[in-house]
Order: sequence, then C-alpha cells, then structure tokens
Amino acid sequence: MKYERIRKIVLEATQEAVAEGLVKGTSGNIALRDDDDDVVAITPSGISYTGMTAGDIAIVDLNGKWLDGPYKPSSEVPMHTAVLRARPDVKATVHTHAMFATIMAMGENPELRPITPPQCEFTPVGIVPFTMPGSNDVADLVVKALGEKGRAVLIKNHGMFCCGKNMKAAMHAATYIEELALTTYYSKLLGVYEPMPEEADLAMKALIAADQAV
Repeated sequence: MKYERIRKIVLEATQEAVAEGLVKGTSGNIALRDDDDDVVAITPSGISYTGMTAGDIAIVDLNGKWLDGPYKPSSEVPMHTAVLRARPDVKATVHTHAMFATIMAMGENPELRPITPPQCEFTPVGIVPFTMPGSNDVADLVVKALGEKGRAVLIKNHGMFCCGKNMKAAMHAATYIEELALTTYYSKLLGVYEPMPEEADLAMKALIAADQAV
C-alpha cells in the first residue's frame, strides 16, 4: 500500500476524533502531509468512519489532485491543501463539526478567550464567516484567519478547523478548542464567565512556546 504510514496516522486520528465525539457520521475530515513527498493523506468523502481501514484513506497532491485510494477524497480538500501550502510549519489539519465549537461561532461578535492554562496554546481563535463548504472561498478565508501562527479557527454554521506541526499537535488543538467552547458556553449560561486575565494568558503563551509543548 502506498504511503501506508501517513494513511495509518490519519485513520488513528479519525478513530480518536470519533471516540471523543468530535466527529459523527461522515462529518469532518482529517489530513496529514507526507514528510518526504508533496502528497497528503486525507479521509474519503461520504464514507462511514466506522470500519474504515488505512487503505480507504485517499492520497492527493498539494493542489488537491486525487492520486490514490479507492474512494474520492473529502470535499474539503481545498481547505486542507490551501493551509498546507500556505504554512510550511503545518503537517496535519483537522476539521470537525464539533457541537460547542459550532455553537460558539454564532452571534455578532463571537470570541473564545482561554479559561484554563492549556487553552492558551491555541488562542486567539479566528472567526470565519459562513461560505459554501468545499469551496476555494472558504479555503482562502481559513488561510487568512489562521495567519502565520494560528492553530485554530471557527467557521460559522460549519465547525472548527485546527492545524499543527504533526497529527498529535493538530488533534490536541481540536480537543482543546472544543473544551474551550464548552467551558465558555456553560460559564456564560451560568453567569460566571471569567476568562484568564490577559497578562496571565500572555505569560502562559510564553511558557508554552519556550517548552514547545503540544
């Protein structure tokens, strides 16, 4: 099987995302760039993640051309490959329709500020207006919102998009962004919302950067 290593990593990340409730049904997609070749392993389109095998994972080039795999790659290939082209530091990308991330993207001025120290690694979180899924327009907006260093964005009425230097880092981002959205939602609902002070947020970011934590 071609590119077995990256296909297995994408499969394992997909299984993890399902187990954590970040992905349901066939929603969401996960991608990983090969270390040596300019190819990307990405989850296929419209295929149930239950029972999926490594051989089912699609292979595309950095422009999204389908190269290998029995099933058509995810319709969100443009978004994943656009980020991978724009950000040489990024090797893995995760897009999910996680419930609380989707909820907290709504409203006129959505904002996610860190509530616990680990969440500081993944903020600020950019907000992307709704644009048709699978389009080059949404891909361009996600790239712009991530900028040069961003790890996560929320896409209105769509979900979240996270990235990292490897799959572990990208999955951590997705997990903590959903946790951040959840804690923000419930604390606001209870009237006790109190994000970390800005100076504490900046101090934690410095510590995390110095340690290269993921």
